[in-house]
Amino acid sequence: MVRLKLVLVLFILCFASTSTGKEKEGIEEQFTEELLLRPLPDRKVLAHFHFDTRAPPTASYGRHHRIFPKAIYQLRSFLGVNQNAQSAMCKNMFQASSPEQSLTASYAGNSLAIKVLNTNLALLDQVHKFQVREMELSFTQGRWNYERWGGYDPIASSNVKPPGVELWAVFDVPQDQVDASWKNLTHTLSGLFCASVNYLESSTAYSAPDWSFREFSGNLRYGTLPREAICTENLTPWLKLLPCRDKAGLSGLMNRSSIYRGFYHSQRLHLTSGEFNSEAVNYGIMLEQTLTVVLEPNTLESGVTRSSGLALQPSWSLSSLFGRELGERCVLAKSSNVYVQLEGSLVSVLKNKWEETSAYEADTLSYEEGSLSNPSFELSVSPNRIIKEVNSLHPEGSSILYHYMMENYSDSKPFELEFKWKSPLVWSCPQAPLHASRFLMGSGNERGAIAISLQATKRSDDFLVADIDEKGCRLRVDVFQVVPWYVKVYYHTLKLFVDEKPQSQADIIEKMRVSPSEDKVSPGVMELILRLPCGVKSAAITLEFDKGFLHIDEYPPDANQGFDIPSAVVSFPDFQATMHFLEDNSSNELPLVSKMKERSSVLSYTEVLLVPLTTPDFSMPYNVITITCTVFALYFGSLLNALRKRVAEEESRLKSKAAKKSGRVPLLLSKLLAKVRGKPWEPPQAASTSSSQISYKLIFKVILVAGIAAVRRGKAAEAAQEKTCYNTSTLAFSSYI
Repeated sequence: MVRLKLVLVLFILCFASTSTGKEKEGIEEQFTEELLLRPLPDRKVLAHFHFDTRAPPTASYGRHHRIFPKAIYQLRSFLGVNQNAQSAMCKNMFQASSPEQSLTASYAGNSLAIKVLNTNLALLDQVHKFQVREMELSFTQGRWNYERWGGYDPIASSNVKPPGVELWAVFDVPQDQVDASWKNLTHTLSGLFCASVNYLESSTAYSAPDWSFREFSGNLRYGTLPREAICTENLTPWLKLLPCRDKAGLSGLMNRSSIYRGFYHSQRLHLTSGEFNSEAVNYGIMLEQTLTVVLEPNTLESGVTRSSGLALQPSWSLSSLFGRELGERCVLAKSSNVYVQLEGSLVSVLKNKWEETSAYEADTLSYEEGSLSNPSFELSVSPNRIIKEVNSLHPEGSSILYHYMMENYSDSKPFELEFKWKSPLVWSCPQAPLHASRFLMGSGNERGAIAISLQATKRSDDFLVADIDEKGCRLRVDVFQVVPWYVKVYYHTLKLFVDEKPQSQADIIEKMRVSPSEDKVSPGVMELILRLPCGVKSAAITLEFDKGFLHIDEYPPDANQGFDIPSAVVSFPDFQATMHFLEDNSSNELPLVSKMKERSSVLSYTEVLLVPLTTPDFSMPYNVITITCTVFALYFGSLLNALRKRVAEEESRLKSKAAKKSGRVPLLLSKLLAKVRGKPWEPPQAASTSSSQISYKLIFKVILVAGIAAVRRGKAAEAAQEKTCYNTSTLAFSSYI
């Protein structure tokens, strides 16, 4: 009867899953790869790799994927009985001829599912392991230079991350299960990427932002490891998630030595699942992998100067940047593209330079055979098309994308792009409205202060003052800061300064949320919404703190280096980092161009602070252990040496010494004594055996020690007798009186 019920349940589930799957046929997975190259003003080059992998919803496509990485998919769902698992079990079941064989067949198709069925039929509903709605993991080495490399563009706002490891995730589970899902997720990612992400499982290492970091409240968890070292052990698992890994396609340019010699590199993984949202049924799962690298070209022309006194920008090529050539594209990629981006300020400078040298026609670029005709730079390969930005919010001008499609290149015909400068140019990257920085104040090992400084940039002058009434204009700034528990921040000491003048909190702070730290339980969290005047030149926030004490087991191996305070997040919700390019049927299909059109708030990360705490002298136990081990080594070495000596060798040595010391006179005396006693004469033995010598010495030492002890005892008795006599005489004298 139980088996019959199982068969009926499986039949119903199979029918439902099959009917659902037939409704949405024709949906397939897709993978795209893109590379964006951008020259920077400080003689460096930005290389941004963008890989996008998408899978249809599980309800229509199933759990088995051809392109989408299985390891990442398992982060989202549990190996439970979803509709795809039901289909697999049904297929095996209907091929059997009896209920027993059908159960065996379904067991072979999904052994864990049939075990769940045997345990409880109610568990046939979808069971998710982590229920991850959205997740982002980044590994970063170096710090992004917002002043030179810009901070007001989609790449700087979405792909620039703080040093070390940053992880945040949104779960679709009840509130009381979020922490458990977070801990399981950290352990899984730690093993997947060969990193110390599992250290984020502790409640002292992560926090729950409410509204300053992301729009999800309650189910969001955020954690960072600023001191995590980034190496090839983290990059290799990241590359294995790609369909072609680093064997073909744009990922083949990722030479380890070239990437890790850069000034900044950040590998990022962003997972979004639309299956938990009923309004986005066709969204499915999307995995976005990006690698952002800042490299410095090494060419012979880098030191050439012109008559104007400006240094010529170094020319570069793909092989000079990465040490490899770009051959065949990944065959599983739907599209493979390379872009060269010129920022709006650089385009404006190029136009001015062109007008100085020859007549310039607006919005017209002419070509020569195989290269772009321009008095300032030259491209060795002609682009397939030029995509121009429209409706730019930047006052400097609109940027330009040179688009190259990789379909026409192979290993026999590699794509070798060279960017050659002809004349020196000076330009600047678009920056955020305010430049954020953070530093420590105070000295000593007891207390100090944290200061967050906001300095106006050129962009703030262009956008915040012109055509705006200062009385009604306010600039919104969101601040999110997490402080470890051993840095005890006093939030009531919060002070605000605008243009170096103190301000009251009610005038500047619109909203504030503070979660004080708890010793060895949770870190301190501060979320602020500031409303600054539009004409502000500078602003500062200060907070005082005391330094706590750690248990000796809680200190890291390099405790004298100091302890890290993670980067603070400063965002500007009123400013959106977006780029709209000239729309046509071809450009709409480009994933990177579509990604740049998405609206995202301008965001900046501050520096990681290094706080020195009171540290015990870890060298003292080392010295004690060293001296103790030395003493024990000498003692046991001498003891083992004495015990392992051969007795015969020792006796022969002593006999030889005795023979040397003895002369004729002692022998004659011994013979004479033997005759007098009437006993036969025997040759004299050694003066004493080793044991006799040792015993004589031991007896002498014992006698000496006993004598010293007796003398000291006698003196002590005399002193006690004198004291007794003194006390007796004193008592007698007092009674007499």
